[in-house]
Amino acid sequence: MFEPTLYSGEPTKDYPLLRAQLAALIDGEPSLIANLANASALLWHGLKDINWAGFYLYEEASNQLVLGAFQGLPACVRIPLGRGVCGSAAAEKRTYVVEDVHAFPGHIACDARSQSEIVVPLIQDGKLIGVLDIDSPIKNRFHEIDQEWLEQMAEILMEASK
Repeated sequence: MFEPTLYSGEPTKDYPLLRAQLAALIDGEPSLIANLANASALLWHGLKDINWAGFYLYEEASNQLVLGAFQGLPACVRIPLGRGVCGSAAAEKRTYVVEDVHAFPGHIACDARSQSEIVVPLIQDGKLIGVLDIDSPIKNRFHEIDQEWLEQMAEILMEASK
């Protein structure tokens, strides 16, 4: 059983705890959907000043990202590769940290409150699986420390879900 934790709001303290909790939650579970569901809930409760945390999964037949497990308001269901922050991160297979989503060309606004965003690609054996997407109602919410730890968590998810 998962025990709720009071997070400090300090990334250098909270991310190591979140990473350890994620590893424990998904230990021995190969189901990608189950692991993404638990990861989105964990991030939703563990990160300060966010309004959406979830995943989009790559659908090769349509060359689009399709909404997966998430926490927050209902979201856009399909995002073409190369469009918006999620589609761009997926197409380039690299993390995007966007200080002001309104300044990002082609930004897709699913939640009007979102001001900044981080999107981490999910790569397994060199193949795009999807993206981790986290939005914040605060401009410039995400920094290098977020990128570093969220990329580690994405790797843990991909390793567990083989």
